[in-house]
Amino acid sequence: MVRNPSANREQFRPNDHPNDAFLLSTVVGSYPKPKWLNRADELVDDPDSKFDEEDLEEAHDDACRLITHEHERAGLDTVVDGEMRRNEMVEFFADRIDGYEFNGPVKVWGHNYFDKPSVVEEVTYDEPWLVDEFEFTSNVAEKPVKVPITGPYTLGFWAFNEAYPSTEDLVYDLADLVNEEVEKLVEAGARYIQIDEPALATTPEDHAIVGEALERIVSGIDEEVRIGLHVCYGDYSRIYPEINEYPIDEFDVELCNGDFEQIPTFTDPEFEPDLALGVVDAHTAEIEPVEEIKQNIRQGLRVVPPEKLTISPDCGLKLLPREIAYGKTENMVTAVREVEAEIDSGEIDIDNPLDD
Repeated sequence: MVRNPSANREQFRPNDHPNDAFLLSTVVGSYPKPKWLNRADELVDDPDSKFDEEDLEEAHDDACRLITHEHERAGLDTVVDGEMRRNEMVEFFADRIDGYEFNGPVKVWGHNYFDKPSVVEEVTYDEPWLVDEFEFTSNVAEKPVKVPITGPYTLGFWAFNEAYPSTEDLVYDLADLVNEEVEKLVEAGARYIQIDEPALATTPEDHAIVGEALERIVSGIDEEVRIGLHVCYGDYSRIYPEINEYPIDEFDVELCNGDFEQIPTFTDPEFEPDLALGVVDAHTAEIEPVEEIKQNIRQGLRVVPPEKLTISPDCGLKLLPREIAYGKTENMVTAVREVEAEIDSGEIDIDNPLDD
């Protein structure tokens, strides 16, 4: 069952928030890397270059500072570092979990390749995966920091399983490891954790496996820690209302790209977690006008009241030009604050939010 989102949401309201209504604004995670960082990644692998791992660490630090401050300049209530230190969402974690190994890239579509790992022995937890990253960003940021983690279902099903009787067994062991990592993050001060499970969109019949994995992840985690689940794209009707049974505070969905056609899915039965609604399209290199984003935000008010609505982009923005990603984010925050003011003034009828 849903955790207790009202117990952890208010901590993210800024002290100088201008409105009585508060729609929590955030981003899903990834953000375009500066071009010089991509060049740094190439140089460290060049045997003829004098650029070494220490130089690369400095470059990553600089990029994390830059993007964290960029998110704050856009006005977000919670920020991330844009995942500047990460490569691909499975590779990054598999490289840090004992039991995985890499055997080279596999083709996934077109000319795109993915260094798909294999699980060759029982997975175990050794060193923390994200604590240093979180502590660095927290020291840089003035706003609360959200930590995205690739979930155990995706880490299990997007790898070759060569060690476990079933991938389901692998997922549960991975969930126990994610629980250990979340505990370490909480000890370091993290209060907002997002579990990313894009694989669930491709195999929705496994929603019960994801539910059990989430139970393991949140075991022993205090209710003051906000736990979100992000599932991008797909037919959400195939996992709803089952997600109402998930032990999460917030469910993050990608609906802008589909013109919000699936919004009615979440209206019956009543949506129980907080809704994190994507209101700008991560797949188009166009900056949506503020008025358009405001209409998108109102779609979320058809499902939940303002105190249960979080606003974000549809998905990570890393594939967009950086100026486009920033423009989308800045306009999104402007739209959020304007909608809040219109709720306060009664201009928006919460019972009929799409009516002017």
